[in-house]
Amino acid sequence: MAATRMISIVGKKNAGKTTLLVALAAELARRKFRVMTLKHGTHAADMDQKGKDTWRHWHEGKAERVLLEAPGQRVLFERTQVESDPFTLAKRYLDGADIILVEGFSAHPLPKIEVYRLACGDQPLFDAERPEAGDWVAIVTDNQKYRGPFPVFRFTDTAWLVTLANLAWDRAKILAP
Repeated sequence: MAATRMISIVGKKNAGKTTLLVALAAELARRKFRVMTLKHGTHAADMDQKGKDTWRHWHEGKAERVLLEAPGQRVLFERTQVESDPFTLAKRYLDGADIILVEGFSAHPLPKIEVYRLACGDQPLFDAERPEAGDWVAIVTDNQKYRGPFPVFRFTDTAWLVTLANLAWDRAKILAP
């Protein structure tokens, strides 16, 4: 079995991280890779509508874990005391992936592709002066003037997603078994 690879999609709020992640996931899945994703949230996930069974299991029943099995999907909600890191989460929940695309977790030592849009700020998260600057693999941006010490893709470029998917695969961190 091949080793699992992991790469993070980072950027400021509303920059388009999810949009880029799902586009990359679809492109890699098209290539027959087993793609899994991991999202770092800053707010509680929505369970279900108030009063519905799953909501009641979680809120009224105070269950430690709620596993919902439905046609074509399975959802696990689990109470935690502390936030975990992406490596621990991947090993526990995403076994068997060829590649895991991570949204967020920008503080962790993962290769990073940044989505940088001028509407979200005049500077990207990338800072050449910071120790983790070497984690950056590429930036996708609408800033026509931006240059970086790594590949910079423009949303207006042609075939950038295919090239970026190749780069993501090649530069993703290979996880220890």
